Amino acid sequence: MKLEKYYAPEKARLIVEGREYELPILIGEEGEKAIDISKLRSNTGYITLDYGYINTGSCASAITYLDGDRGILNYRGYPIDDLAEKCTFVEVAYLLVHGSLPTVKQLKHFSGLLNKYALIHEDMVHFFDRFPQGSPPMSILSSMVNALSVFYPEMINDPLLQIDMMTARLISKVRTIAAFSYKKAMGHPLVYPRHDYSYCANFLNMMFHTSVAPYEVNPVVVDVLNKLLILHGDHEQNCSTSTVRLVGSAHVNLYASISAGISALWGPLHGGANQAVIEMLERIQHEGGNYRKYIEKAKDPNDPFRLVGFGHRVYKNHDPRSRIIKKACDDVLGALRITDPLLDLAKEIEEVALTDPYFIERRLYPNVDFYSGIIYKAIGIPKDMFTVMFALGRLPGWIAHWKEMWDDANWRIGRPRQIYVGPVTRPFVPMEERGE
Repeated sequence: MKLEKYYAPEKARLIVEGREYELPILIGEEGEKAIDISKLRSNTGYITLDYGYINTGSCASAITYLDGDRGILNYRGYPIDDLAEKCTFVEVAYLLVHGSLPTVKQLKHFSGLLNKYALIHEDMVHFFDRFPQGSPPMSILSSMVNALSVFYPEMINDPLLQIDMMTARLISKVRTIAAFSYKKAMGHPLVYPRHDYSYCANFLNMMFHTSVAPYEVNPVVVDVLNKLLILHGDHEQNCSTSTVRLVGSAHVNLYASISAGISALWGPLHGGANQAVIEMLERIQHEGGNYRKYIEKAKDPNDPFRLVGFGHRVYKNHDPRSRIIKKACDDVLGALRITDPLLDLAKEIEEVALTDPYFIERRLYPNVDFYSGIIYKAIGIPKDMFTVMFALGRLPGWIAHWKEMWDDANWRIGRPRQIYVGPVTRPFVPMEERGE
């Protein structure tokens, strides 16, 4: 990736110890501005301190544009609304990895690869029997994805030569691994993928089909699952994506890099938010369903309680994904004719929060996590699988970032600096002189 055209003629000026330094300024395609500090330490002897890298750009990327102030999310230049409404997840996965929407021929070829690589090696199936009962599905998923590099080592010599095959293999097999882990947890026989089902229909069938209760594929549920996966496809340099890039920067293979991203997503502050929403609702329901009490607790500055699923660290306006997923939530609940007190409770909380001045003034709108957990519960996905579903959707984004990093002429192995605040140099004390 050549950045020369993005450098502005003007420079930023930094004064350190009375000496002035000029720093290059970059302006991105959407007008976002950055100060290039890549030579700051070599020129000045100083580094920057930025906890959580909130003000630090780690790379230049052409995959996703996100504007939290205006509530914009685009994949490869396409608004998320258009993609969620008009595309399947497989089309968007192709877009993220390859940079353009597929033609009819390209989509047919890519879909064929997904069918071809849907199975996992039978020796890997036995791995499920070795995990202790009740093992977290994300732990299983991370371990199994890492193990794929042993069974499919084609990318060792030239990682980008087989990227189409690797992409299809991962996106297809992770779906199978996720469904198999659920079946093993339930003690049910495994259901293998079918060549005549679409990507999402296949996943639902592998999850819920049994010999005594055949699963009937509902097109509304398939459509909603496509939307959910699309909405989670990528989200710029979040914790898990940055992890994939950081691990991959050491020239680690794609499988191991994705496994690291899965582990990062596992965290409750990242991918576990939709599960936390359902657990919050269950807690409110268990205590009598008095949700107004909890809304008041959320408004009390002296109370640590927070309504999970409201507001977003990046979006200071409506999360553009939440509008899409709210409609999808209504669609799937209507189609399945579900009556669930927990879901009714969620809608009541949402209605109050959307009209309460406290939440409106602070822009604490329901976010994508609030609705996604409700949808997953409605279609039968258990709580401990919610983050696995997140990983399934985010997978094409992780692959796209890994590929982009390997293609980048400006690639450097990730190596953040630090400010040391420990003890100053101390004389060594021999054991016999340290006392008892």
